[in-house]
Amino acid sequence: MSFGSPNNPYEKPQNPQNPQQPPQQPGYGYPQQPPQSQQPGYGYPQQAPPGVPPQQGYPQQQGYPQQPGYGYPQAPQVPASAYGYPQQPGYGAQPPYANWGQRFLGTLVDMLVFAVPYILVIVGANAKTAILSVIGGLALLGLAIYQLIIEGKNGQTLGKKALGIRLVRESDGQPLGVGMAFVRRLAHFLDSLACYLGWLWPAWDAKRQTFADKVCSSIVIRTN
Repeated sequence: MSFGSPNNPYEKPQNPQNPQQPPQQPGYGYPQQPPQSQQPGYGYPQQAPPGVPPQQGYPQQQGYPQQPGYGYPQAPQVPASAYGYPQQPGYGAQPPYANWGQRFLGTLVDMLVFAVPYILVIVGANAKTAILSVIGGLALLGLAIYQLIIEGKNGQTLGKKALGIRLVRESDGQPLGVGMAFVRRLAHFLDSLACYLGWLWPAWDAKRQTFADKVCSSIVIRTN
């Protein structure tokens, strides 16, 4: 084996397998890349040299559905009961509308509640007793305000509560609020037009609504 040429004994020997190409020394220049068969596939993190942070894989291409557990979390399904409607068997997402008979009986109970202070007003006026008329008038006013407040906040007057029905918004099933409940009472004058047709409309309407309910986007549902 020759360790150099005769002219230069310190010359490094050439690679016997490829005399035209000097042997590559480890540690000099850039690191050698692995063969094509050893490179990792696309989408998987590649192994980096020590001290170099690993590169992230390729992001998911557009047009391909995301698998469960990857990417963005899926939005949870909101049950129908979250909108305020009672979940009852056989109804599904459709609210259980109160029929015309239930609404009529609930209104009748409310009228009977107002009958007691109204009788005091009539008796006091006929007997010319001012004290009875004042007591009856204040009782009527206080009862009307009380009925309006509980109907706006809870959706139930005394008559509706006795019949197991509730007044709610059509959009989300929540109570109307005191202000909107007052507007609905004013809108009842539409129900009295044309021979009180609006009061009878819930008997055949698909959502059991009066004209005032349609104007205020309200419905009456059963609670039991």
